[in-house]
Amino acid sequence: MEISEDELLLRRWIDEIYTKHAFYGSRKIAILLRKGGIPVGRKRVQTAMREMGIEGIYPGPNLSKRDLRHRVYPYLLRNVLPQAPHHVWGIDITYIRLRMGWMYLVATIDWYSRYVVSWELDHTPEMPFVLDCVDRALEVATPTLWNSDQGSHFTSQSYLDRLKDHHVQISMDGKGRATDNIFTERLWRSLKYEEVYLNEYASPREARERINAWFQFYNTERPHQSLDYRTPWEVLTETPLPEERGKNLSEPR
Repeated sequence: MEISEDELLLRRWIDEIYTKHAFYGSRKIAILLRKGGIPVGRKRVQTAMREMGIEGIYPGPNLSKRDLRHRVYPYLLRNVLPQAPHHVWGIDITYIRLRMGWMYLVATIDWYSRYVVSWELDHTPEMPFVLDCVDRALEVATPTLWNSDQGSHFTSQSYLDRLKDHHVQISMDGKGRATDNIFTERLWRSLKYEEVYLNEYASPREARERINAWFQFYNTERPHQSLDYRTPWEVLTETPLPEERGKNLSEPR
């Protein structure tokens, strides 16, 4: 499907505003765009955000809106800090812009070390690329808890069955609470400000190559202030795994 230049530009502006202010919904984003001289209505912004798979921290339409037939699990991490590598993982999906289109990125991050365990990039946010990311992560290790939002990808039976088969405790963000998955939100901001927004990906291949290089840099070279200026790889490999993973804390509701 051919996309107009105006539509591509609109999505770029929305992505930049949302990355900086994840708590802004379509109404505020539309207002900011109009103040910036871009004549756009809220409905058009809503449609673009829905197709981009993003929403503000409020109940509203979203591409990843959960199927009401699917079970939702409680958020298990309120006032809980990750204690060691592979104690808590988070998974999320974000929008990646190209020069003449866009792609979708899913990644699994270890909350303790900030290490990106696995990631996948695809043209569409269909279920297979999410499951591929999950399968690759589980080849690395098995976390105690795995957190996600309540989107249809992460409430689907195929996703839940993979976690249950590995005896992983399932945690899900509260509705409209992007801050419950704050480590992954910070990862997206770093990726976009340090890599995506500085480059014009001419093709999906270029996007994959550059994002792969950035993740390698992020994991093994980029020091984190919150990690005492160590890299995620250093924290991941220097801290021993917990001997016991604890009792199951989550039950579907």
